[in-house]
Amino acid sequence: MGPFGPPEGWPDDDLVAVSHDIDIDLTLAGYASGVFPMPLQPGLMGWWSPVERGVLPLDALRVPRSLRKMLPRYEIRVDTAFAAVLAACADPRRPHGWIDGDIGRVYLELHARGVVHSVEAWSGDDLVGGLYGVSLGGLFAGESMFHDPERGRDASKAALVALVDLLRDGEVGDAGETRLLDVQWRTDHLASLGVVEVDRPDYLARLRQALTLPTPDWGART
Repeated sequence: MGPFGPPEGWPDDDLVAVSHDIDIDLTLAGYASGVFPMPLQPGLMGWWSPVERGVLPLDALRVPRSLRKMLPRYEIRVDTAFAAVLAACADPRRPHGWIDGDIGRVYLELHARGVVHSVEAWSGDDLVGGLYGVSLGGLFAGESMFHDPERGRDASKAALVALVDLLRDGEVGDAGETRLLDVQWRTDHLASLGVVEVDRPDYLARLRQALTLPTPDWGART
């Protein structure tokens, strides 16, 4: 599975709970506690808190020259086609896909409440890449991303660059704290962009701090 999403093998130590149901309140409580949902099988939801959590420090994003040259090709929009981004990320043809109907229903409801957002890369009138995730205070928990392999080279990376810019904008904490970009697990691909691993206690401490920070101005890029 590509970023964001579970790695091969889904580490057992990262699974902390299971449930037969999922709803908005349970999901939001999970994120505020450092836990996120991914299904184990139909009708059984896993709740995950990685022992080693992937995070992207906002000042550590790596934008290689090849990617920088691609950025002007795309227009970045926010929340103009959330359902289409979710559907593309949930495409059953993608290997190791994990977004099922329950996940889709809950995140569509969370988007309607202004808690889940999409960052989209457009080429003309075509949506060619994007990502979505949960925004709580200064936390952005990335859930999944996609690109069109024929028309959207590096389009998901362009959306990630725009996301980092958005998270870096605006107010931060009184002591200079920055917002937290959680990508769940570190993969080799994400590591090439600057993602690092932090242990669970460190992540939870960063999360508590991030939740006290202001939410980004999502309407600024709409």
